[in-house]
Amino acid sequence: MVYVLMNQFIVFFLVLVRMTSLFVLSPVFGRQNMPSYLKVGLALFTTLIIAPLLSHITIDYYNIIDFSLIIIKEFFVGTIIGYVSYMVFSALYVAGQIIDTQIGFGMVNVLDPQSNIQVPLIGNFLYIFAILIFLMANGHHILFSALVKSYSIIPINSLSFTKELINNLIAIFSETFLMAVKIAFPIIAAVLISEVALGILARTVPQMNVFIVGLPLKITIGLLSLLIILPSFSNILDYLFETLFTYISIIMQSMVKG
Repeated sequence: MVYVLMNQFIVFFLVLVRMTSLFVLSPVFGRQNMPSYLKVGLALFTTLIIAPLLSHITIDYYNIIDFSLIIIKEFFVGTIIGYVSYMVFSALYVAGQIIDTQIGFGMVNVLDPQSNIQVPLIGNFLYIFAILIFLMANGHHILFSALVKSYSIIPINSLSFTKELINNLIAIFSETFLMAVKIAFPIIAAVLISEVALGILARTVPQMNVFIVGLPLKITIGLLSLLIILPSFSNILDYLFETLFTYISIIMQSMVKG
């Protein structure tokens, strides 16, 4: 009886390690402006739901070193899943940085409370807007279901750093930049057309100071273009969320040998 209770406690602790490491890096729950006790409470509440489903599992280890390695594996599973989800959402930051550079907001940054670094103004707006849509679309429910599914794909103490895992992480990292360029492309095209028009105007009317006219004009065109594409931005976010869950599934499958 004591052995069974001890095994259940160990399973509960290992599930808590995976949940805690994921919520630290997840784009929705990992922000530093969220209270720490809320993150810990959410991880604990999720563990209380998932751990009874795994009570039949027996954790075998021979010494404290083996148990420490199991803890490290569970920590990396949650960290990798959280990192992938955060990396996909970071495409909005990169897209915002591209947009800010094109319209003249390159020097205007705000402090991100999650990473304590300065982030682009438009990127921060797109990021917060995406989180709101993510919560409204119950994306966090799908994220929780993915956590439960992770234990059927990656049982406790089964993480393997395979070559496929490394290749998939690199591929997702590169795809993030591609998605950022796709998101920013309409505004890049609009600003590029305005640049061509300003160039023609400078050749036609040399007396006009194009630099004085061009800066507010690019800002206006950029913001108007953003306002025009904003109603269809939900379609972009749908694609982004589908890509997020696809990447999480691919990464979970590549964490296990075979």
